[in-house]
Amino acid sequence: MSDAVVPLLAPCGPRERIRQFGECRLSDAECLALVLRTGTRDVPVEALALRLLRRFGGLPGLHHAGLAEVAGEPGVGPVRAASIAAAFGLSRRLAEAAYRPGCPVRCGGDLARLVRESARGLRRETFFAALLDARHRLMQLSVVSIGSVDAATVHPREVFSPAIREAAAAVVVAHNHPSGDPSPSAEDRLVTRRLEEVGKLVGIVLLDHIVVGHERYYSFAEESFYPFS
Repeated sequence: MSDAVVPLLAPCGPRERIRQFGECRLSDAECLALVLRTGTRDVPVEALALRLLRRFGGLPGLHHAGLAEVAGEPGVGPVRAASIAAAFGLSRRLAEAAYRPGCPVRCGGDLARLVRESARGLRRETFFAALLDARHRLMQLSVVSIGSVDAATVHPREVFSPAIREAAAAVVVAHNHPSGDPSPSAEDRLVTRRLEEVGKLVGIVLLDHIVVGHERYYSFAEESFYPFS
């Protein structure tokens, strides 16, 4: 009889591990390997996934990379790059599905999560407006302005015209900072004050202005920049 120690679990690939333990027990590289499906003749799929994550600085960097840039990496190509883009797209759509019309917006973080997914990969500042009913349930979320790499100029009419048309009771605005740092600029503060003043004139409350970064967000209301009604 052999005295060799038999391991309780033999080594297995990410497909077997996700079946046994679930997605939460897999690393980013293992999840990405499942999206890629196969490696190349010289590079196993998990090694290829790890190399991509290191090359682009993790999942956020890989998401922000252009499709052609990812496809140009050795061993990737257009088919694998398209699979990666589709996986990120499904993640964004799942986040958006959580905030369909009728869903309550309870705090800045609710809108920040939605805008962060919608803005992932965008290289220019994009200004969003969420229209809310009297019970602060989402009526509509739309892009109202697209600016440059470091500025998104928005006019109050772009925010409040649809709010008036849809008979919204309140508005929350948000925009992304492609740099990843959500710290508000001086222009962000001026825009916030201007929108608050116009909201008072038209009878539609501006509840908050959210600045969204890669991992964090800044809420003017939560930081008590000025008292919201």
